[in-house]
Amino acid sequence: MASLTKHFVNDPTALVHAGLRSVTYANPAVALDEDNKILYERTTTSNVSIVSGGGSGHEPSFGAMVGPGLLTGAVAGTIFASPSAEQIRAAITLLASRSAAAGHNAGVLVTVMNYTGDVLNFGMAVEKARAAGVPVSMVVVGDDVGVGRAKAGKVGRRGIAGTVLVHKISGALAARGFALEKVAGVAQLVADNLVSVGASLEHVHVPGRSVTDTADDALAADEVEIGMGIHNEPGSERAKGLKLPELVRTMLKQLLDTKDSDRAFASIGEGEDVVLLVNNLGAVSVLEMGGITAEVVEQLRDNYKLRPLRLLSGTYMTSLNGLGFSISLLKVPRDTGLGSDVPALLQLLDDPAEATGWSSPIPTATWDKAAKASPEEKAAAPAAAASESTSDSTPSNLKADPVAYHSALEHGLKAVIAAEPEITHYDTIVGDGDCGTGMKRGAEAILEHLSSPSAFTGDVVADVAAIVPVVERSMDGTSGALYAIFLNALVHALRQQSSAASGPTSPDWAAALRQSCDTLSRYTPARPGDRTLVDALYPFVDKLAESGSSVKDAAAVSRAGAEHTKGMKASLGRTVYVGGSGFEKVPDPGAWGLACFFEGLAE
Repeated sequence: MASLTKHFVNDPTALVHAGLRSVTYANPAVALDEDNKILYERTTTSNVSIVSGGGSGHEPSFGAMVGPGLLTGAVAGTIFASPSAEQIRAAITLLASRSAAAGHNAGVLVTVMNYTGDVLNFGMAVEKARAAGVPVSMVVVGDDVGVGRAKAGKVGRRGIAGTVLVHKISGALAARGFALEKVAGVAQLVADNLVSVGASLEHVHVPGRSVTDTADDALAADEVEIGMGIHNEPGSERAKGLKLPELVRTMLKQLLDTKDSDRAFASIGEGEDVVLLVNNLGAVSVLEMGGITAEVVEQLRDNYKLRPLRLLSGTYMTSLNGLGFSISLLKVPRDTGLGSDVPALLQLLDDPAEATGWSSPIPTATWDKAAKASPEEKAAAPAAAASESTSDSTPSNLKADPVAYHSALEHGLKAVIAAEPEITHYDTIVGDGDCGTGMKRGAEAILEHLSSPSAFTGDVVADVAAIVPVVERSMDGTSGALYAIFLNALVHALRQQSSAASGPTSPDWAAALRQSCDTLSRYTPARPGDRTLVDALYPFVDKLAESGSSVKDAAAVSRAGAEHTKGMKASLGRTVYVGGSGFEKVPDPGAWGLACFFEGLAE
């Protein structure tokens, strides 16, 4: 994908240094040793220091995880490359010496992800620090199940996003003043109970490098790589045509299938206490991450009887602008085995942290309250919302043949649905492409409402009023608001005529529609000639008001009004911002869709 190879900064060295400086601008508690690419807490404490790091490109890990309650220091390599042993030794020495100068010697915990270069360089630095008399422990995190035991061999599992849970929980314990032995023990316990797997739609591109993907290596447009590593390493398989539910199902099976001897690294059964982390690899929109997270949570609930005690969803460990996500599950031991004084892991996860890369603002009390909520409480809010949106169904004297009205409205709605591709095409030229789908969604919702035997009672006011909440729920955006205002006003106008115990005539409808147009004009400056749906609406209403005119006559002038918008420069709506000459080629999509409705109605 060409978009993944375009960058605002193409000098990788300058980019890494600027990224590190940015952390200090955003968090005044953090300082930078730019020569060694070390971010560290400004204030010296009496607590254990926690140092981590690795190649750049995984932001906000690791630098933005530095701050009180999380990491004390982080060392950055170049993009996707381990920092040197000397850089890491400098970080350990810096933090240890500051602590010693303040009269503390709590020691340093080093946490590192399981990649050969990282383990060797961090290990070398740890040994040098020990030789210099620094109390130091090291924990290696390998949580990725994308590559199983057989293929990974002696190397073991790669470290990916679950690592941030190790950092947060051990950082919280250190902030509480616990000794190095227990902080390291908790870090190892978390690492031992972690499983993660990722999936990506495309390889990432490192700024400044040439595009190296060959046609054979690149992923096809309908292809996803399951288990891809955070440096473009291959995963377990490539699959074509997988929809999100199938993809999540495959990923969860790799995490939770206890019968898979190649990947059963953490035995998590029904009803176990788990923490769920759904991590954005960098390029997935917040909205799409919401859809992914919902799918993961619901499949865990429905297929595995797992209800995460904590859910973290967001950007914690990226692969530059990776077009993918990862799922991590932490099995939460009820007993840490490290003594009764060690707080529960969930409490440590909930402890505050002043790090810009950590986002979890929900306090323990809120999680606990949600866990204790009864089904009745959970159902109360939706029920209340539904009752609030119920339309005014007060009976009126304005009667009509329900069969005839049902038939006419059905024809109009089906005409809109049939015209959706055409409307959408027009809107992709002069708008954002959603007009057709929005109108179709509203039409389908009303048709579903009409399928109920009680949808048409013959009471015109009550029947139109019953349609209003359907439109309000199903149509959003500008057009949805316009239709909702218009229909609410129409109900009011019809009710004012309901003293007459007869069916509404064309002039009656025209008068009510005209009153609705007047109401609509109070909320929008749109008038005929502005290239909006009003160009089809007003001619319809005006023609219907003429003596002897039929709905068919009114629909014809509505179509003419819509056609007249072709070549009309927009004064309102998104077309104003889109610009270009598209308005010369196609009519206004909203006006066209409304004219189609009127023509169907006239049938």
